Amino acid sequence: MDISDNYISTNRELWNKRTAVHVTSDFYDVPGFLSGQTSLKDIELALLESVDQLDILHLQCHFGQDTLSLARMGANVTGLDLSDAAIQQANALTKQLALENRARFVCCDLYSAPAHLTGAFDRVFTSYGTIGWLPDLDKWATVINHFLKPGGYFIMADFHPVLWMLDDNFKAITYDYFNTETIIEQTTGTYTDRNSDIQNTSYSWNHPLSEIITALTAQGLQLEVFREFDYSPYNCFNNTIEKDGRFYIKGLEGKLPMVYAFKFFKP
Repeated sequence: MDISDNYISTNRELWNKRTAVHVTSDFYDVPGFLSGQTSLKDIELALLESVDQLDILHLQCHFGQDTLSLARMGANVTGLDLSDAAIQQANALTKQLALENRARFVCCDLYSAPAHLTGAFDRVFTSYGTIGWLPDLDKWATVINHFLKPGGYFIMADFHPVLWMLDDNFKAITYDYFNTETIIEQTTGTYTDRNSDIQNTSYSWNHPLSEIITALTAQGLQLEVFREFDYSPYNCFNNTIEKDGRFYIKGLEGKLPMVYAFKFFKP
């Protein structure tokens, strides 16, 4: 893979810019969140189950809504993210919600997490739009295994890799399903506001399901639950239609896998 030496700093700059737009967006609805709404979706909640008094590490947490939702459920949560602007916002939300005794945040790229964080966790969690920013899933899985207690679970929900093969309007296959190259793009706008004046280079990678699962099983983790869904719980794609809070690509309803989720056990 042709990986630029500065992909981390470039992507951090992108997510710093996005954070400034995201925190005021209807998509993230911070006022509703502050008033008590959870940001977690049924897909991941079904796998997380009861988290009361558990220690949870939330990887690539953005500005912390899911992290703090877990804290509200009684967990002791550590959120980690590349973006210093996102972590600043996460800390501000933590103070507003008086959850300092339940949640803390660490700013670093995922691969360097063992140098910035100590301890072991009952659950490691990540969700929606995370691993596409990582070039090496073997290193990713090593970090997960490093922090996960024996007897603990790694839980993940994410957009299906089939989606990333298609162009933004879901009209043509544009990218490889397999992780064959670095995808370097000049991005404009963001998924919460397509017309935003954000412009930045981004580095990303497509990861097929086989690569994801093999990286985790190579660490000795055991797959217990694997599910696929024909809808997205988020309205973050073009040309969507909504049915009962679920979002489908218009004309491809029921034909396209949009989300997968799984639960791995560490013996």
